[in-house]
Amino acid sequence: MTRIKSPEKEFAWTAELAYVVGLLATDGCLSKDGRHIVMRSSEKPMLRTFKKCLNISNKIGTTKNSKTPSYRVQLSNVQLYRWLEKIGLSQAKTHTIGELQIPDEFFRDFLRGHLDGDGSIYGYIDRYNQYRGRTYVNQRIFTRFISASKIHIEWLSSKIKVLAGVHGALIEEKPHAPGRVSIWELKFAKKESVKLLNWIYYAPKIPCLKRKRILAGKLMNRIAKEKRRKYTRIAT
Repeated sequence: MTRIKSPEKEFAWTAELAYVVGLLATDGCLSKDGRHIVMRSSEKPMLRTFKKCLNISNKIGTTKNSKTPSYRVQLSNVQLYRWLEKIGLSQAKTHTIGELQIPDEFFRDFLRGHLDGDGSIYGYIDRYNQYRGRTYVNQRIFTRFISASKIHIEWLSSKIKVLAGVHGALIEEKPHAPGRVSIWELKFAKKESVKLLNWIYYAPKIPCLKRKRILAGKLMNRIAKEKRRKYTRIAT
């Protein structure tokens, strides 16, 4: 078990704590007062898992806006706050977050939290090569991570290459209005997605957003059952 020491308290790295750090790196924030940690989400199940991982009983609050309700969990913990700062999180981190001190053995738990926070999994059926009455069908699956910090997304890409042996495409979505910043996307296509998702969801009972895990399972199952087109060589 890997530990990081602070003057006040020593925190032991676990799958649960690494997952929480992944969530906080995307949808969480450290308040300016130096003690409050806030986690926001539009999905209550994710906040329930967040609470369970930290073993806290704080209430889930609701913030209503014009479209959909947003939920939040707030906790006051100076020791945890300072420890999170030590590993690389900070106030107003959206555009400034960089590398985080995540032990390699818990990186995929952190990455699963990152995926549940700001990432996405999606797929579709690609029907192509309609030729002589035949249509070839291909199952597609994509996994993506996003960040407004280029340094952070490049670090994420590098760690995934080293630890999971998976390569993704780094894409810049440039702003459409003045004063805005680029959004960076790390995107994995079919084969790389399957390999990465199998690596992330490595055991049955690990903290995750159940909805995304079920979706990943369904998409990977479809690909596993996919019939491959047979190619023949024409003699010349």
